Amino acid sequence: MPGCLSVGMNAAKSLAAALKKPLVGVHHMQGHALTSILTGGTDEPKYPFITLLVSGGHTLLLLATAANSFRILATTRDESIGRSFDKVSKLLELKWTDLGPGDALEKFCEEDPEMECPSIPPLPHPLTGQLAYSFSAFHSHVKAFIAEQEQQGNFQLPMKKAIARAFQTAVVAHLEEKLVLSLAWCRERNISVQDVVVSGGVASNKFLRSRLCECLVEFDPTAAYNLVFPPPELCTDNAVMIAWASMHRFLADETDPYSLELRPKWSIEEL
Repeated sequence: MPGCLSVGMNAAKSLAAALKKPLVGVHHMQGHALTSILTGGTDEPKYPFITLLVSGGHTLLLLATAANSFRILATTRDESIGRSFDKVSKLLELKWTDLGPGDALEKFCEEDPEMECPSIPPLPHPLTGQLAYSFSAFHSHVKAFIAEQEQQGNFQLPMKKAIARAFQTAVVAHLEEKLVLSLAWCRERNISVQDVVVSGGVASNKFLRSRLCECLVEFDPTAAYNLVFPPPELCTDNAVMIAWASMHRFLADETDPYSLELRPKWSIEEL
């Protein structure tokens, strides 16, 4: 990741200097958080809104009150949901799709819906009732269970399918619980939230999208929350989201010197 960021940063600084154009630094997760304001149309989220950012590098639950004002409600204590998806996909020996191992796991879960699969023990429920995420417990549990099944000669297609579906259901349920907790947290503080934005590469997962819709209805059938996702092609990292996130600073004549450096550890609360 540092290497990729350095290439992009150096290219941007070189172009800006050569063309005598202003340079505007952008927080990567701000780009994900604001994409739905560009693409939402009639469903454009209104501040304040909750935003769930789920990707290979991050799992963040934020309260957004302005384009440059975010409060972290929950983050992961270990690895991101995207990394957990990737690790379990590799453990299951799935063939990658063009979008990587995490997408391969989602597609694998969708295939052969009528296949009879064995039942497996329930996966962990880490940090229940807390506004915090932990995903390493899920993939560690799956790793140990797979090793056991391999020793017993049970690691065949139906078992792989059962493991993949159980894992996907469990990690998405983990997201559901924390989203509901965040909405309850806002209510307790009289913060009126009607919009929930979900972005990042994992937000293109169709099972996740359907479950989050259902969990909002289950939490409060009368609230009519507006659940907003960017188009799938704009969920993963893209230039559009970075350009859009830069606009409020650019239009306010807030630019950065060409000596701008990378900030690999930059809390979104410090914008």
